[in-house]
Amino acid sequence: MKTSSLLVLAFILSIPSINAQTISEWREENRTGVSSETGLLKSWPENGPDLVWMSKDLPKGNSSVSFSNNTLFLTGTRETNDILVAIDSVGVIKWQTPYGRAWNESFPESRCTPTVEGDRVYVSSGLGDLACVDAISGTIVWSLKASEIYKGTFGPWGIAESLLLDGEKLYYTPGGNKTTTIALEKSTGKLLWKTESLNDIPGYVSPILIENDGKKLLVNVSGTYVFAVDVSNGTIVWKINHVDIYTPTQLASKGNEATIKCVTPLYHEGRVYVTSGYNQGGVMLQITNAGNNASIVWTDSVLDVHHGGAVLVNGFIYGSNWLNNSNGNWICLDWNTGKKMYDEKWKCKGSLIAAEEMLYIYDEKTGYVGLVKAQPEKFEVISSFKITEGTGPHWMHPVIHKEKLYIRHGIALMAYDIKEK
Repeated sequence: MKTSSLLVLAFILSIPSINAQTISEWREENRTGVSSETGLLKSWPENGPDLVWMSKDLPKGNSSVSFSNNTLFLTGTRETNDILVAIDSVGVIKWQTPYGRAWNESFPESRCTPTVEGDRVYVSSGLGDLACVDAISGTIVWSLKASEIYKGTFGPWGIAESLLLDGEKLYYTPGGNKTTTIALEKSTGKLLWKTESLNDIPGYVSPILIENDGKKLLVNVSGTYVFAVDVSNGTIVWKINHVDIYTPTQLASKGNEATIKCVTPLYHEGRVYVTSGYNQGGVMLQITNAGNNASIVWTDSVLDVHHGGAVLVNGFIYGSNWLNNSNGNWICLDWNTGKKMYDEKWKCKGSLIAAEEMLYIYDEKTGYVGLVKAQPEKFEVISSFKITEGTGPHWMHPVIHKEKLYIRHGIALMAYDIKEK
């Protein structure tokens, strides 16, 4: 073969296919909350890591950020619309595209984190409108009022789902009495399948995709159920009534709070962990029978995560619990048994992610960001600093990307250099 032909072939092979493109989405890699980034600081200066840039004129929202083509994406709410925002690598807004109707009742600010693959961004709005947006221009490729079309329903705070991609499919959870989950063709929005209905409201949960004994399953949490869908055909293969775990006395004390689910499940080696706030606690499920069944392994009443997420690091679960809407402690549990390893007070409950066996915790009440070693023996804040810009609660989940830590507070987004010097 001639040298020129070899060069052409090498160039062609170096171009990634669309199926091989990296997906940037909610809660780091595979929605685990655990970043694969390395070479990061193990302690911070007294006033925190160096601020690289800040953007302070964003539409209100609590979404995290995602990335593609040296651009980051987030959502916010302005007037009656949810807005997709593209920001360049130095914090300058490139474009803003209204893509759907915002939630119009309590806490209307957007919370969907964009799901990005190559030059396409996928988003949902507070009233269940979906859109595929060109990542370069901000032009809407397709959109549909999915919850309206598929007769979906809502909890008291609308839709909070970040959309999930799987090859050529996109998954969404309208809930209601006609279906629970739908699969759409990601390039057109065309319906591929819909599940049976669980006759339930959707949770405020972004689902996960797992493989168990060769079967690919979508695992999600509705108001009442933890459930799994066989993504090859849309069959719900198992469901566990999360509410039935509690006694009638417990349920009477919870009232409507029993159906408030906000936390993405964790999966590891055939087990699924689900937790909910308001004193509901957590449950560990074992998937059996080639993915077609699930059973309860253990339950826990200590780590009832409100909406800040949980992570699994070296066999231990970390998160913060709900004492009331303004307070919560930081907790560590053993993955295998549910045993409490520690229960410690620091500022307030909040969100967290992990990288290099370190926890990045973000207190939702006063805006402190802490760096904690992921160790079951004790909870120890190595470094911390306070976010002073922005408005509203500190509800965004931190994100790490290319050695930078991104923290949002309502209308403000900050990028910090956390590269190990």
